[in-house]
Amino acid sequence: MRTQRQVVDYSLQRRAVLRDVHSGRVGVHEVCDASPYLKNAARFHGEPTEERCPMCRRENLTLVHYIYGDELKQSAGQARKLAELPMLAMTLSEFQVYVVEVCQGCSWNHLVEQFLLGREGLEADEPGGDSGRRRGAER
Repeated sequence: MRTQRQVVDYSLQRRAVLRDVHSGRVGVHEVCDASPYLKNAARFHGEPTEERCPMCRRENLTLVHYIYGDELKQSAGQARKLAELPMLAMTLSEFQVYVVEVCQGCSWNHLVEQFLLGREGLEADEPGGDSGRRRGAER
């Protein structure tokens, strides 16, 4: 997405959790603990992937996108379909997106990434946008 910025990728943390489970330091029940709300969000708002669950290896993972931000008011914390995010990014100045992978079968879940979206990122990229004014003031 064009306004996506400040991306945090949790793949290293995911690998560490999986390593701990496979070595026996962490129990499967400790990482396969998706709440019913998360599983419902995956069912109704999630984006199916082609990636198999790293725990059960039977089902494909589903990605759920949760949105947070002051402008969202009562909509903050809701799961949204990926297709809705660009429209929200054009109407709101800034909001945070958290992407969680979920297995519908064994309840594996893990935070995959987080990032900011919104018009504020467009303004900073445009010549004469907010960041352009700041650079001019520093000269």
